[in-house]
Amino acid sequence: MSKVIGIDLGTTNSFCSERYVGGIERGRPPFEAGCSSKDTDFLHVTNWKKAEELVKAGKVKKSKGQYLIPMEQAIKEGLLYLIPEPKSPHGVDVTPDGTRIVVSGKLDSHAWVYSFEKIMTAIKNKKFEGKDPYGVPIISLKDALDKSVNVGLGPLHTQFDSKKCVAYTSIYVDSMITKWDYCKGKVLDQLPIHYNVGHLMTMEGDTVSPDGKYLVALNKLSIDRFNPIGPLHPQNHQLIDISGDKMELLYDMPIGMGEPHYASAIKVDKLKPVVRYRSGWDSRSDSKSPFKTRAGREKVVRNGNKVDVYGTLIRSHIVPEIIEVNEGDTVSLHFTNLERAQDETHGFSMYGQNVQLSIEPGKTASATFVADQPGVYPYYCTEFCSALHLEMQGYLLVKPAGYKEVAGEMKSGTTYTQADYEKQVKTNIETQGVIDQVVGFITSHNYKDFPIVVDLVEDATDQLGFADGAKKKAEAAAEKKDWNNAMLWANQWWQYQVKTADLGLRAKTHLEENNAKKIK
Repeated sequence: MSKVIGIDLGTTNSFCSERYVGGIERGRPPFEAGCSSKDTDFLHVTNWKKAEELVKAGKVKKSKGQYLIPMEQAIKEGLLYLIPEPKSPHGVDVTPDGTRIVVSGKLDSHAWVYSFEKIMTAIKNKKFEGKDPYGVPIISLKDALDKSVNVGLGPLHTQFDSKKCVAYTSIYVDSMITKWDYCKGKVLDQLPIHYNVGHLMTMEGDTVSPDGKYLVALNKLSIDRFNPIGPLHPQNHQLIDISGDKMELLYDMPIGMGEPHYASAIKVDKLKPVVRYRSGWDSRSDSKSPFKTRAGREKVVRNGNKVDVYGTLIRSHIVPEIIEVNEGDTVSLHFTNLERAQDETHGFSMYGQNVQLSIEPGKTASATFVADQPGVYPYYCTEFCSALHLEMQGYLLVKPAGYKEVAGEMKSGTTYTQADYEKQVKTNIETQGVIDQVVGFITSHNYKDFPIVVDLVEDATDQLGFADGAKKKAEAAAEKKDWNNAMLWANQWWQYQVKTADLGLRAKTHLEENNAKKIK
């Protein structure tokens, strides 16, 4: 599509302008015999700006909820024209300066370069060589074509370079990339690739300001480039350096799928993605979730046979850890990821209930199911989120209909001694020494200049606060000589320390990799 000298045109390839009707089962030659039997197909040229003006003027009717311009009206209003193009065309690309159109056809060895100015002159002068069977005006090839360039057998798609007038075309039959000058009509270089290339991509190569540097060939076959691993052989992407006068193949990348079909590149600095959801965010509605839950406010709410669970996820536990419902209840789970680190996604999976959630930092996600089978259903985090990932689990208890509870005493599976407690405390003190060293490194550098590190430090500070709370509970139990609870809380204290250290070491590594400056 281009806008030149006050007129807006859209261009589209067509195929099988012979309008052939096959029918092998009826004894007729197949489609491939009738289609592409003519020397050319037709490039469709539409004045989309004028069509837009007709819509605004109320001259276009709606059909089934959308505007529809019949062919008769398009012809009468001067919206549609045809120009001969290479047969079996496979792409129409506008040059970055908007002055030319490049069309290639699989059954022609040339890339045809059309001039927008010549096309518009023919339209303005109503200079046509005839009409097609539907009455659409045909502009002659000589009145529209700027030049044609022999680029190789089976040219398909064209992308552009940052260098003026330089283009790259994928050559299917010859299995190569051709670099050529569309202003001078001259081939500059050709590079063999593996194999039967279809689409190709240069960096921002289909924009008004291509970036050059690299080209990716999206090849349909790889032949002997990779070891076969089964009947479905890999396709092949190839990275090519186009910064110099000659193209240079840099890298092969197998793709385990069907035909690679189209790709585009964009400079990363043009992207402004959201790197973390705001706390309690519903990604589906892009608004705050009514089920947002904060730490310490987790709850289970019953309304008749409907149960809503408001839970949280953070390294390395799920709250609540035990959910009790009755057989036949409709259960809605709502979990909020409390992490502030950008990359700390938690998964949530529940056995037997077809519940699978991906919950990114800040996000609140929900799932609803009917607990129609009594039993115990484990749930757990499916993202390896920390050194204590395996401990991030819980259980859904579905009580059978008519079940009556009997009071009982909870028994721990292991009995701990004072020696166990003191050994754990010793480990915790040593772990705190490691944490202090990491904190010293971070605070002695300009960590606040790195948003990722700031997030990690905030999460680490939270975990260290939780560790202090567990430490106080351990010490209170030890004073009562309740060694079981003293040991359990000491172990929880250590687990919070481990998570703190994990976050801190990641922050330290990020600072080192990004050459953070030491504060004097």
